[in-house]
Amino acid sequence: MQFRRAYHPTTALAKMVQFDADMMHVFLMDGRIISVPLIWFPLLYEAMPEQREQYEIGGGGISLHWPEIDEDLSIAGLMAGVDWDAQ
Repeated sequence: MQFRRAYHPTTALAKMVQFDADMMHVFLMDGRIISVPLIWFPLLYEAMPEQREQYEIGGGGISLHWPEIDEDLSIAGLMAGVDWDAQ
């Protein structure tokens, strides 16, 4: 009898970003979604919804950049978690 192995992702690459009132949701190319509180990122939290929608995905999906508010986030950092109180 042969067992099938579960899928284990080796990379996390961003495909799209969406926001709701309190959270940022980063959709990854492999189907996962990272959801984090906006309060962790003061520049994004204070930005207008239109400014949040103006993002760029860099490095083939490894980073996010908002030119208008000069905010940069790495997907690796989002995956690892952020202690916003320490910032």
